Formats: sequence, C-alpha cells, structure tokens
Amino acid sequence: MKVGVLGCGNVGAALVQLVEERGDEIAARTGVRLEVVRVAVRSLSRTRPIELPEGVLTRDAAAVVADPDVDVVVEVIGGIEPARELILDAIAAGKPVVTANKELLANHGAELFAAASTAGVDLLFEAAVAGGIPIIRPLRESLVGEDVRRITGIVNGTTNFILTRMSEEGVAYSAALAEAQELGYAERDPTADVEGYDAGAKAAILASIAFGAKVVAGDVYHEGIANVTTTDIDFAARLGFVIKLLAVAELVPVDGGPDEIAVRVHPAMVPLAHPLAGVRDSFNAVFVEGAAVGDLMFYGRGAGGGPTGSAVLGDLVDAAVNLTKHTHAELSVAARRPIRAIDELRSSYYVNLDVVDQPGVLRAVAEAFERHGVSIRSLEQEGIGENARLIFITHQAREADVQATLADLGNLDVIHAITSVLRVVGEDEG
Repeated sequence: MKVGVLGCGNVGAALVQLVEERGDEIAARTGVRLEVVRVAVRSLSRTRPIELPEGVLTRDAAAVVADPDVDVVVEVIGGIEPARELILDAIAAGKPVVTANKELLANHGAELFAAASTAGVDLLFEAAVAGGIPIIRPLRESLVGEDVRRITGIVNGTTNFILTRMSEEGVAYSAALAEAQELGYAERDPTADVEGYDAGAKAAILASIAFGAKVVAGDVYHEGIANVTTTDIDFAARLGFVIKLLAVAELVPVDGGPDEIAVRVHPAMVPLAHPLAGVRDSFNAVFVEGAAVGDLMFYGRGAGGGPTGSAVLGDLVDAAVNLTKHTHAELSVAARRPIRAIDELRSSYYVNLDVVDQPGVLRAVAEAFERHGVSIRSLEQEGIGENARLIFITHQAREADVQATLADLGNLDVIHAITSVLRVVGEDEG
C-alpha cells in the first residue's frame, strides 16, 4: 500500500520513520505492507532527521495527491488552504486521507466528512486532538452508542506546562511562558495556545464527534490564561483546587426542546480530587462523562513528533486495511444543533477584588451580588490599607448575572480593581 505524505516537519518525519521501523510488524499483523513513495515539502534543501530515497521528495503537493501510484494520502501541513483543497482532491480520486489538521477540521469538518462519505473512503484524524492520546476512535466507535453528556479536557500542552510551573514553583506567568518557549513547548507567537484558540479548535472537533452535530471553531467561547496570577494559584491551593485551562463540551437540557450544545475554553479552578488536577507539565487528558459508562479518562502526551506520528500511523494502518477490504469508517455529523450562549451557562465563580479599606465596603459589595441574584458561598478578607482584598466564591450562578454583578462592582468607588474572575469546577457546578 503506497503512501503519499503532505508535509515533512516534526510529525511527517516521525511518521516516515515509524513506517520504516514498524513496517515488518504491521505487515505481519495486518497483511498490509506500507511504503512511503512521495513526500511533499516546502523546501528541498532543508536538513531533515530522516533520509529518503532519491525522487521521493517534491515541492508539488498536488502532484502527490494526483499520482496514480499513491493509494493513501497523509496531510500534516496544517492550515486551511491548500490543505482543504488537497484533501478534497484526494477524496474525489477515491483515496483515503489521514490528517492531523485541527484547524481545518474545526472549521470545515462537516464538508470533508460529507465528501468522504459520498466517495466511500476514509477520512481519519486521531492526531488532530490530543496528539498521541486515542480519543477520536473511542468516541466515534466504542462510545457511539453511549449517551455522552460532557467532555472536559486539558488539550493544550503549552498552557498546562505554564500553569504547572506557576503552581509548583511559584513562577510568574511571563517567566513560565518564556521557559515554555525556550523548551520548544510554545511558539514565538504563543497567541493560539495562551488565548485558548488551539484548545477551542480541538473542543469543536470533540463536540462534533461526541454529539454527532456540526460544531465549528466560531461556536467556542474562549478565555486564555494571561490574566491568571500566582495569587490566584495560591488561593486556589489553600481551598483545595488547582487552576487548569479546560476545554469543555456538553449537552445542556432544554425544557420542551432538544438539548443544546455548549462549548467553551477557559481557565478554571479544579478540585485536587478530580483526575484532571494531577495532569502536569505538557501532558494532556480528556475526561468523558457518559450516562451508562460513567466516567472515563484518556491521558498521555498531547503533542510532539513521536506521539502525534504514532496516532497518524494508527489511522494510516486502518485506512490501508479498509482500502484492501473495500470498506471505510463511516462518520455521520448531523446538521447544526442549537449552541447555548455563554451568557446562559451556569457555574460557580471565584472573584478577587482590590478594595478600599474602610467601613461599609463589604455591605456595598454584597449588595451588588444580591441585586443580580448571585449567592455568595464563601468570603475571605486579606490585607489592610492599600493591600486590602476581598475574595469570594459564589454558588452556582448564570454567567449573565455574574457579568452584570461585575459591571456594578466596577462602578463602585470602594473597588480599586476586579483582579481576577475564574470559574470553579466541582460538585456545585452544572
């Protein structure tokens, strides 16, 4: 079975090496011999960690797709175009496609799935979410009959590394980010990671597969981690929490109507007893809650050439075997379902206020909460004088009511600043 690979960066190079190293074992177990015959790259002169036979490398990605000798196409170049057009051309030619392109799937997944279904070929994408962690296949196959209600994941290794350093070493955000960049965990421009866009694309894919509905990146609410402080982390630890950047996709019941889908990415205070609290450094984990199966967690390395290349190889083997049997994995994503606006979601909240140290401040603040029906679960006062601070944990409240409360607090003369606002994940969250 001859393979054409589009892209030979960290993931593409790792895949080619794995095919070479694991080829005999794969052939013995499946009866299919994989051979990489064409590899499209941007530069022919770039030094690579693998050696390829003469004539394999080309700068013409379209020629790789059109090559009649290529049976299966692997796309690891990333981005929307030309990846979208190349994948559609491969599918139209009857060639299965394996991709790791989260951005493309989060924006055009439904179009690509429909094209693959019409052509009767595989479109497999295990590596698009959480690197080497097998989560897509369990959702689309093992759990296809399960009533999955919520998925909560740490799906960005860069932010998890930063928050781990802040939590365990007391390092400030800027220093932890610089360390992540030095170690290669973060890009020179880290916006996609630290502002939650990378995790948001993955959340859209997870929601689409788990709930069988079209969810795109634009449906996902984003908050990043740049405003998380060591003070927040210290206070969370005192209360038995750790702060993580979470991607959450869930079904929200609606009286008299179909469930709505809510998808969001934001930092949150996670109880230390929760399995996700122990996910450290650049590791990823996805926590799945089902009506019958209960709670499941998938854990491992969420990025890197080796882990991601391994996930691509698993899909490649499946696609090749299916092609020899003239079958394919069907994936049905239904039409759009209602998306629950962030304003209508409910959660508990942590609110940190810098305040004037004088009588009557607490009453004024409490009245602002009361006006909007936000109930206070706990209150702690810290410091005196210029360092006076009030720290609240609320009971479960509607997002819109909390935002209205914050707007009122911002207009109070006794409030110097609303320092931090974080959602609290736990038994009081729904």
